[in-house]
Amino acid sequence: MTMTAPVPSFSILLTRRWPAEVEARLAERYAVTLRVPDAPMTRAELQAALRSHDALCPTVTDTIDADLLGVDGRRVRFIANYGVGHAHIDLGACRALGIRVSNTPDVLTDATANLAILLMLMASRRAGEGERLLRAGRWPGWAPTQLIGGDLQGRLLGILGFGRIGQAVAAKARAAFGMRIGFHARRRPEPPSQQAGADYFADLDALVAAADILSIHVPGGAETRHLIDARRLRLMKPGAILINTARGTIVDEAALAAALREGRLAAAGLDVYEREPAVEPALRALENAVLLPHLGSATLDTRIAMGLRVAANLDAFFDGLEPPDRVA
Repeated sequence: MTMTAPVPSFSILLTRRWPAEVEARLAERYAVTLRVPDAPMTRAELQAALRSHDALCPTVTDTIDADLLGVDGRRVRFIANYGVGHAHIDLGACRALGIRVSNTPDVLTDATANLAILLMLMASRRAGEGERLLRAGRWPGWAPTQLIGGDLQGRLLGILGFGRIGQAVAAKARAAFGMRIGFHARRRPEPPSQQAGADYFADLDALVAAADILSIHVPGGAETRHLIDARRLRLMKPGAILINTARGTIVDEAALAAALREGRLAAAGLDVYEREPAVEPALRALENAVLLPHLGSATLDTRIAMGLRVAANLDAFFDGLEPPDRVA
């Protein structure tokens, strides 16, 4: 008896290339359109995709707003986002149009938390400065006062946003460096065990002023745009360090560059930017700014897990079930 492979009955489009293992898994069930070349899609291309596919699988580089979603002849009924953040998708417009949306929580928590710790170490120990000095052929050799940085042991780590990633950063920083933890969140986490060993700051300004290192872990979007602005940067103690692995729009980059240039902050470690892939020129010119190209979830295991989470949401939706990670 000869078995034939099932003919895919639903079409999906990936706006960027994903790990080969995930693309192969999706192709087992769906007619998959892959993005070639691997570059952000234009608005016209996204509109065409909405007309020609049953599901769209975007990333943070794709702006899915109400105007785009309102395209005539839209066929897409489901948007399976490759990532946990969804500020780039107009969820209100999706709800109004009956489009369901999912994301990929949990699977990128450790990878992103680890990168936040990496940025803390790089910023406090001036690792970026040291590498640039050496690569430029300007290192004169070891000296007792060369590139002296700071320690993390016993310092107060202020965490803005105490969800999965914020809590993971707190646990790692406490276990590895004995850091003291303070946090601010819209709601105090329950159960109380989630905040064991951490002090809750009801007032964000008080946390900003107290922290030796401030690490940002809140969602992007209009509500948090420039939450860390010039006024709050002035509240930070001299020699403090700012870390952002969340969304670039949360920090006023021009104000941050001024604080770093004037020496009010010791350093900053950034993985996200206001206008990605563009980066504030003033930041790029500063030695005390550690700048990474949005690597938060960039491990192979994590990116595969994200893709498999998308697959699970797609399977549930097209089977007539509730997507496990539905956000709209």
